[in-house]
Formats: sequence, structure tokens, C-alpha cells
Amino acid sequence: MSYNAWFQCINGCPGQYNLLEIIYRCPKCGDLLEVRHDIEALSARAAAAWIKLFDDRMRQNVYPYGSGVWAKKEWVIPFIDNENIVSTCEGNTNLFWANRYGKQLHLEDLWVKQCGNSHTGSFKDLGMTVLVSVVNQMIANGEPIDAIACASTGDTSAALAAYGAAAGIPTVVFLPRDKVSPAQLVQPLANGALVLSLDTDFDGCMAAVQEVTQHKRLYLANSMNSLRIEGQKTISVEILQQFDWEVPDWIVLPGGNLGNVSAFGKGFLMMYDLGLISKLPRICVAQAENANPLYLSYLTNFENFEPVTAKKTLASAIQIGNPVSIRKAIATLQRFKGVVEQASEFELADEVARADRTGMFNCPHTGVALAALRKLVDKKIIRGHERVVVISTAHGLKFADQKIAYHSGTLEGIHGSQQNRPVEVSADPKKISDAISRYVERVRLLDS
Repeated sequence: MSYNAWFQCINGCPGQYNLLEIIYRCPKCGDLLEVRHDIEALSARAAAAWIKLFDDRMRQNVYPYGSGVWAKKEWVIPFIDNENIVSTCEGNTNLFWANRYGKQLHLEDLWVKQCGNSHTGSFKDLGMTVLVSVVNQMIANGEPIDAIACASTGDTSAALAAYGAAAGIPTVVFLPRDKVSPAQLVQPLANGALVLSLDTDFDGCMAAVQEVTQHKRLYLANSMNSLRIEGQKTISVEILQQFDWEVPDWIVLPGGNLGNVSAFGKGFLMMYDLGLISKLPRICVAQAENANPLYLSYLTNFENFEPVTAKKTLASAIQIGNPVSIRKAIATLQRFKGVVEQASEFELADEVARADRTGMFNCPHTGVALAALRKLVDKKIIRGHERVVVISTAHGLKFADQKIAYHSGTLEGIHGSQQNRPVEVSADPKKISDAISRYVERVRLLDS
């Protein structure tokens, strides 16, 4: 069976565009495009057959199907040649049973999807494998593309640089100066990308990259290019595989440029439309209070949306005041009975530290999602018996400096309640034993 996919306007304007065409917006209305699949053709395979195919491919060694993304190739980019796929075996990340942390929140069934346990340490790998593979196919077909470019707050640039390097395609990344962690900055440098450090914020970088990529020899890799969404939507399918195809009640994820929420929605809707599942989860998008345009729109029931000037936040990857995917995000939330919550700087820093004490080591953006979860539980919007999956978007090691500052009490404006400093003690066995006893008592109190 052959399958097909194409670009089409999110507003339904007439016209279909080849995925190998260099196009990012609808030529008729100027809005974003999305990838559409031939659902009728996909429906010819029974739901049980899709489930068996995906489960059989999970973690197999036949390239590229060991990837969590390319195991669903027919639902992603069905016609791409396997030899042009650029994969690092992304996906198949741990679904962490956050039992101890869940008990502290009075939740019986809490899970954290550790998307940061990936090649470059973030979920952005899932979308970038698709985009870079399509560009690789275009170049193989003779398309004169010189380089791939993106604006980034850190993780997107790392993923683009790594996948570009693996494919031998030059990459250019636009970063806001002094707003990216050292661990994030070094990744594209190490992978040989041209790193342009601009004296602006992410929104300024985004405007600049859109301007220069009007020259078609420079291909745009930001999430307004919906090829990225095709990879990211496979997280939804992967979660259900890990739950033996049972749908959770809630998905809670941090939101900045808002491509990821539409990706999750798309993945669940494909499974629903093709009969693999019979219900949809609810979705919560969590925003940092210092960069919260979606939250402010939610307060008006999405009747109004106004971009904001994003203020500095520890959750730097979502420090975005004018998200490109706003319309797709709102449509997804409306379809999934979604909610939006926000977290202050203290709340996100304290919550990620609290979760770390139960075995995790998450990024500050995950802290935003966890803080939002706590608020939704307190408001009884999320109930104790419901199954909840929080999406952890990046590995905590990218933010080690921030964690050190939190625990040493030097994080500006934050006096955390979960600080844990080294205990200086002499080599006297009695004093060492006393320090251990005090520590054990504190751990017991944490779970009481």
C-alpha cells in the first residue's frame, strides 16, 4: 500500500503543496501550513494491524525503524527514501513512574515522559530528524540548498546542528545573546554550526531568520515549518505504546512557541481517526508567568490574543512573547478541552527541585509544567485518581549551573525551600553519624 502526505493551509484554503517544495506559509492567506495525510488510504489497514506494526518495530535494529519516530514512517513522511533518513535512534524515551512525587501531590497515577533522554538532550530531536531528512532528500533530488537555519533559545539549535552535522549539511543558528545556558551554547559550536549571537530576544531572532530564509537556498527549520510537528507528534503514539494503548486522562506540557501542543494533538487525533483509540486526553499547556501570552488569552476564553514582551525567565526555552503556532495551539486546546496555567519564577524553581528529590533531574521548563500540575490538583481540576503524564522537554544537565545556583542560594531573586548544600563536617565518626541521622529524619519528613 502506498501512502501520501502534503502541505495544506490550516485555514482550509484550496491547494496542496509537495512536502519537498520550499514553502512555509499559505500563498493565498499567508497563514501557516500543516502536513495532511491520506487518511482514507491509511484506514485501509486495520487499527489492530497498525498497533502490531508499530509494536513490532519498537527498538528493532533494522534502520531506520529502531527510531521512535521512523517506526511510524507511514504516519510521518511515507515516501522518503530510507537512505536519506538522518536518524540518531531518537525517541523511545523513558516513561518515568513518578510514584513518590505523585504521592506528595496526592496523585495515584503520575508519569513523566523523559523526552530529554535523547541524542542532544531534548524533545527537539524528534522534529529535527524529520526536517533534516526531508532536506537531505531534497538535496539528493537536486534541490540547490546551501544550509539550514533556525532561531533558537537553545534546544532547537542543538538538534539542528547535530542532525545537520550527521547529514553533512551546513547549519546556521540565530541565538539571543547571553540568554542561552553554556551547555546549550556549546552544542551547536561543537557540531560545527555557524552560531550568530544576536543582540535581541528570541522573537527578534525569529524575525531575522524568517527574513533571511526568504532566499530559498537557506532552508527554515523553525516550528512554523510543520515538518517538525510530524516528528513531535509521535510522542503521543509512543506514550500509548508504553501504556499498552490505554489513553491517559491528562497531558501536561510547557509551552513557548507552541508547536508541541499542536503536535501532541495531531498525534492523538490520528490515532482516534484511525480507530486505535476511542477517547482523547485533556491537555494543559503551562507557561512561565514572565512569558505568558497564551495564558492571558485563555483568561478571555481565547477571544483575544495579544503578543507580550517576554521577560527574563529561568525557563529560557519558553521565553517567547509572540508564539508562531498560536492559532494551531488554541485550536488544539479547544478540541481537547484544554486548560492553560502559569508558574512564577519561584514556583518553577522550587517545583523542579522538589521533583529532583524524588529521583528526577529535569529542566526548568519541566518545572513550569510540574508547578502548573500542582496548581491544577489544588484547584481540583485534576483529580487524584486520574492518570497524568507530564512532558519533560529537556535534560537537567543542560541547566546544571542553574541547579547549582539554586542549591547554593545564589540564584537571583529565588530563596528556594528545597536547597541542599554540602554539609561540612570533621572526620569525627560521631559528628558524621549525627549528620547522617539529621539527614535521614529530613527525608522521612519529606514523605510524611
